[in-house]
Amino acid sequence: MSSRSQFALLGERRFAPLFWTQFLGAANDNLFKFAFTLLATFQAAEWGGADPSTAGFTIGAIFIAPFVLFSATSGQIADKVEKGALIRFVKNLEIAVMAIAAAGFVARQPALLYVAVFLMGVHSTLFGPVKYAYLPQHLREEELTGGNGLVEMGTFVAILAGTIAAGLLARGGPGGVTGVAIACLAVAVLGRFAAGWIPRSPAPDPGLSINWNPFTETWANLAIAARDATVFHSLLGISWLWFFGSIFLTSFTPFTKDVLGGDENVVTILLAVFSIGIGLGALACERLSGRKVEIGLVPFGSIGMTVFAVDLWLASRGLAPAAVLGAAEFLGESSSIRVMADLFLLALFAGFYSVPLYALIQSRAEPKHRARIIAANNILNALFMIVAALAAAALLRAGLTLPQFFLVLGLMNAAVAAYVYRLVPEFLMRFLCWLLVHSAYRLRKAGIENIPEEGAAVVVCNHVSFVDALVILAASPRPIRFVMDHRIFRFPVLSFVFRTARAIPIAPAREDEALLERAYEEVAAALSQGDLVGIFPEGRITEDGEIGVFRGGIRRIVERTPVPVVPMALKGLYGSFFSRRGGAAMTKPFRRGVFSRIALEVAPAVAPSEATPESLQSRVQAMRGDWR
Repeated sequence: MSSRSQFALLGERRFAPLFWTQFLGAANDNLFKFAFTLLATFQAAEWGGADPSTAGFTIGAIFIAPFVLFSATSGQIADKVEKGALIRFVKNLEIAVMAIAAAGFVARQPALLYVAVFLMGVHSTLFGPVKYAYLPQHLREEELTGGNGLVEMGTFVAILAGTIAAGLLARGGPGGVTGVAIACLAVAVLGRFAAGWIPRSPAPDPGLSINWNPFTETWANLAIAARDATVFHSLLGISWLWFFGSIFLTSFTPFTKDVLGGDENVVTILLAVFSIGIGLGALACERLSGRKVEIGLVPFGSIGMTVFAVDLWLASRGLAPAAVLGAAEFLGESSSIRVMADLFLLALFAGFYSVPLYALIQSRAEPKHRARIIAANNILNALFMIVAALAAAALLRAGLTLPQFFLVLGLMNAAVAAYVYRLVPEFLMRFLCWLLVHSAYRLRKAGIENIPEEGAAVVVCNHVSFVDALVILAASPRPIRFVMDHRIFRFPVLSFVFRTARAIPIAPAREDEALLERAYEEVAAALSQGDLVGIFPEGRITEDGEIGVFRGGIRRIVERTPVPVVPMALKGLYGSFFSRRGGAAMTKPFRRGVFSRIALEVAPAVAPSEATPESLQSRVQAMRGDWR
């Protein structure tokens, strides 16, 4: 199953109906909101008289207000009620809301449209928790990153489709506005049809007594999420992305009009570039993560977001177009290429940032509280977005230009990322592991499914270089607590990685018998808690490329705590910069060139009664073969 493409999910009923329901809902959201935003921005006098430069922020703030008011309740409902029936109810509500919006467009009543914006926010508030709680209920863990990537890609393609449709229809004169009304109703009906195919999804907690107080319930859900620091800070990380991204999305219209001098067609082009970027980034996560929940992509994404937000400021400052530019004129300007490239790459890295965070929350959140935790996240998202809208409006009114605002956002993103990674160094540790196997090496994996999905086990492997543990950590779907020679902790970068991964320092008895005993005690404690523990039974890095004698430590571990033992074999690392071939390690760079091929092979687990040093060495030797 691990070799299947994520696109295979689009042919399965457990995923496809939800995907299309989400796709059509997102398309309708943006068809309606963007059409209204264009009318309120470019025809302000006729459609409400709001300040054209802040109309988009106002509409956005009204849309997300229900997330603050009703997310706590919607999360409880999603945990209590069968999800298929709940989704169909939500899509029925969408049809009713779009009927109100259609009346507002046809009668040219902005008040009705503002009401519809709020009610569509209610619709999305109800749908969000059930959507993200549905995925881990129907997808295996190795499918979560790919499934979330498809949903993220589909969402932004839908945003693009809805935006293009809104732009085409809204510019069609009086008949175009009627076309928007008809299209909104039609897409809502299609969404309800897709929802009819969603399979039954039993409620995880049908006996739940709903707490109707949104404040106490939100606090309770955040307290549950805070039991796992990584989950809680992932919630904050996603909320920051909504702060960051919402400003860019709502800035496109005034940025195009006031900075680039473009018309509505140019707005559509920029949104298309942004949507394609984030969609491709989301899809790429499955391949870049090795089809597992890889939080190492999160720092990678945040770095790119900062770099290209700052470059967008550099690219757009000082632009002073002499006349309104249509699509063709805009694309003919040399400065436009850089602006579009910055937006595309910023969005691409935002996809790398967001998908692993959503997959991490879904995989680690307590199943009975999953929808409520996601609902609490939606409240945080809404609060961050409201603050973003208020901050944007205040700073722009104070005289800050949009390019300057993009610079401020880029610098803020760097500061927030540094703060989060300081609180949860696991993100940076995973990033370093991921970077190693995607920059210095090309890693081929075999038998990774033999690593137990849950429960305690010991993994044993031949010891070839100083980065063996990092390579294994990068390939493993689960964290592993390695038993490491205490001297490895003297190396600055390696020390950070191994301490963050809660490696267990050990020393020979002749050197520090007390440390040796503490190591065995900590190994036993880790296994009793259901962790994976990794050891290199040779006790030292090979100097000639051959596998040394496996020592008796593994026997002592499994006699004290009988758990399965998983043999592994590393291939191709001997002779690399981090190995001891021809002398001390890390003294002769590029001995093997860059992107050299390495491999990790994992054999089925061995019962503790059969896990002797001799038998394990024989299995590892057989897997490794002649490739050192």
